[in-house]
Amino acid sequence: MSVRLSQSLRVKFLTTALAAVAFVLVYERVMQDSRTVRIETASETEAPSPGRAVRFQVTAYCKGEITAAGFRVRAGMAAADPKLLPLGSVIKIEGVPAPYEGIYTVLDTGPAVQGRILDIYMWSCFKALDFGRRRAAVTVLRLGWDPKDSVR
Repeated sequence: MSVRLSQSLRVKFLTTALAAVAFVLVYERVMQDSRTVRIETASETEAPSPGRAVRFQVTAYCKGEITAAGFRVRAGMAAADPKLLPLGSVIKIEGVPAPYEGIYTVLDTGPAVQGRILDIYMWSCFKALDFGRRRAAVTVLRLGWDPKDSVR
């Protein structure tokens, strides 16, 4: 009886190990890494379509009190060319240092923000200067204020 019980435990252990290995292989195969997402190449003046990653130059600003949309400046907002990203657009920025990656709302514009340039707000001017100018992948989650123009 003890031999039969140990064989049963071996079979159970082997089955569990195989299931774990299969799960890891399937998980690694199915998960999409954001670094491998195809980045849309479009002209500097063409508006990006929701759900597609597009290359932008990202800079930072720290001055100002009220945005073009009428809100007080705060972290999580960005300035963009209103011809490409109208006010109210929601974007996801990837490819910048970790503290600055994430979701931003376009609530400001500026004379220097033309074409595929984004300006993200930072409270500290020292951090804004350290940030400099970087290339990043920007995914449009919603274009403007209309929820119908969002990624589904």
